[in-house]
Amino acid sequence: MAFDIDQYAENSEGVTWEDLDFDAFDEDPLGEDTLRTVRYMCNVEYHTVCYLRDLLVTPSHKERDVSAFMTMWNREEYWHGEALAAVLGRHGITVDYDELKAARVKLEWRDKLAPLKQSILGNIVGDDFVAVHMSWGAANEWSATAAYRRLAALEQHPALSPLLKRIGQQETRHTAFYATQARKRLEKSAMARTLTRLVLAKAWRPVGSSISEEADLDHVMKHLFNGEDGLAEIRRIDANIAKLPGMEGLTIFETALRRHEMDWPAAA
Repeated sequence: MAFDIDQYAENSEGVTWEDLDFDAFDEDPLGEDTLRTVRYMCNVEYHTVCYLRDLLVTPSHKERDVSAFMTMWNREEYWHGEALAAVLGRHGITVDYDELKAARVKLEWRDKLAPLKQSILGNIVGDDFVAVHMSWGAANEWSATAAYRRLAALEQHPALSPLLKRIGQQETRHTAFYATQARKRLEKSAMARTLTRLVLAKAWRPVGSSISEEADLDHVMKHLFNGEDGLAEIRRIDANIAKLPGMEGLTIFETALRRHEMDWPAAA
């Protein structure tokens, strides 16, 4: 997938929801399971600024296209959080920065060490670290797109589903950037391929794992991806990762989610 960063930066905008009929939530409110999943998604989107902070101390920020993308990406993810917070607000659930700050405080030393670890690793590895960053980002965005589309399909709600589809469309553009960058960098360097494969296989976890309670993560994964249809979706994401240079045969999504005792057939 080719990606024009200048065109993306010029056309980047916040996701809109003002035209959607949120009054539909009054007559057709979301169930508790769905609200819990939406809250998880909202928290992840609002925490993008923390992920950006960690990456700004790595070699990635020195790349012109990468830094330009990350600026727009952070902005769009913030508006995703705002839109999801508006949905929660119609159900009497308030999400604000004081709560988000409290969540970061609970992480204590892990949050403080995150940028330090990223900086040390990035500067030891050098430019090949950017390939890791781009591949990791592609994995996260593929899974985010799948999650939004799955929830939209599961709910078929007149207000929520179109909003989730709009967010998913923006996530698709994010995926295009990450995947394009990852493919280009992995093709150039055997070291980048080896390192990226090792990091994805050993360290990747579902988006939001580092900022969420295990029970919430377990709920969201099962809510979205249980059953044969869910497994098929997960395998489609793994197939995308496996198409990146040097990533053949990786099944990071299925491996990670099987730890949650999903309602899936036994692994072959």
